[in-house]
Amino acid sequence: MKAFEVMATLNNNKQLLLDEQIAINTPSRVKVIVLVADDEELNSDDTPVEEIKASLKQALQEAKANQTIPLEQMWDGIDV
Repeated sequence: MKAFEVMATLNNNKQLLLDEQIAINTPSRVKVIVLVADDEELNSDDTPVEEIKASLKQALQEAKANQTIPLEQMWDGIDV
């Protein structure tokens, strides 16, 4: 059995509308597991695009200026 993870919307007719196509031969029987999250859970990891762009720009500038730290030191002080 193969597994695919995609987001979908359950409409008023109780139909699942996938956000993107999945590569399977159709028609085909599938097993569906539905995980329902409230809006806060779905958006809790959404970082604004502008913030991501600014962070990437800063990281690129630091890398070009050789302002990096060794990989083995990257996790120092972080409790997992």
